[in-house]
Amino acid sequence: MAAVPGGLFAVYKPAGVAWTCVREAVELRLLRELNAAPARAPRQHVRFLPAPGGAVGLVATRVPVLADHPLVRGPRFTKLKIGAGHRLDVKASGVFVLGIGDGNKLLTDLYNCHLTKVYTVGGLFGKATDDFSDTGKLVEKTTFDHITREKLERILAVIQGTNHKALLMHSNIDMKTQEAYELAVKGLIRPMGKSPPIITAIRCLQFTLPEFQLEIQCLHETQQYLRKIVHEIGLELKSSAVCTQVRRIRDGVFTLDDALLRTQWNLQSIRNAIWDCQLKVKTEIEQTLGHQDKSHLPKMDVEMAQAADS
Repeated sequence: MAAVPGGLFAVYKPAGVAWTCVREAVELRLLRELNAAPARAPRQHVRFLPAPGGAVGLVATRVPVLADHPLVRGPRFTKLKIGAGHRLDVKASGVFVLGIGDGNKLLTDLYNCHLTKVYTVGGLFGKATDDFSDTGKLVEKTTFDHITREKLERILAVIQGTNHKALLMHSNIDMKTQEAYELAVKGLIRPMGKSPPIITAIRCLQFTLPEFQLEIQCLHETQQYLRKIVHEIGLELKSSAVCTQVRRIRDGVFTLDDALLRTQWNLQSIRNAIWDCQLKVKTEIEQTLGHQDKSHLPKMDVEMAQAADS
C-alpha cells in the first residue's frame, strides 16, 4: 500500500503557466498514482449462509466486507495538503518549492529564515513597454549604440552599493559588535523581518548589444520588481530597456539541480527529492533559527529508510 510522502521538494515551473496550475498538476499526478497502488485486502466478516448442496441449516462463512470494495468506497485519496513556497508569476520560470504533509510546517520555517534567491534576468536595450516586459505595450524606442559593458557594470556597482546600505539598515544590527562579526562570518546578515526588496549581489553574465543578461541575488523581491530594475538600468544608461526573461535558479537551499521537470512529477521521484533535500533543509533551519525541535522534520516512510540502509 502506497504511503503519502512528507517533506519539501522543488519543481521547475515553466514560463507561461500559473504557479497554482503547477501545484494542481503535481497533486493530481500524486493522487492518480496513490489511488492506483495496490490497496489492502478487504476485511472479512462472518455470515451465516444456506448450506451447500441443498442441506438443511446454515453454515458460518467468512466473506469480504462490501464497504471495503473499491466501487463502494471510492478512491482512497481525494486531496493532498500541498503548500507553495515563494511564488513565481506567470511570465517567470525556474525553481518552485512545494511542501507536502509535514513539509508545510517546514515551509513556514524556511520563510522565517529569509533566505536569498538568485535569478538570471534577460534584458533588451532600445525600447520601453508599459509593464517593463518584452510582451507589453510598446511605449517608446531609443538608441543604444552608445552603451558599453563597462558603463553597464558601473551602474550595477552603484545598485549593489545602494542596496548594501539598505541591507545593513534593515538588519537592525550594530556593525561594531562581536555579534555582527560572527553573523557576517556565517553569512547571516540579512533582514529577519519585513523589508523592501533588497539586492545583495548583481553582475553581468552576457553583453551582446542590444541584449544582455544579469545574475541577481536578492530577497523580499517580486518578479515585477526585477523587471523594473531592468527598465531603470536602461534609463540610467540614457536609453531604455525591457525584460525578456526572469528565471529563478536558486531559492534558498534549492537549486536547479534539485528541481524536478514535468516528466519527473511522479511519486517515486518526489520521494527521492524529499529524501535528498532533507538534510540541507534541516541544517539551514537550525543554523538560521537555532531550532532544536525536530518535530517539524518530515518522517521517513519505511521504503525510504530501507533504501538508505542499502
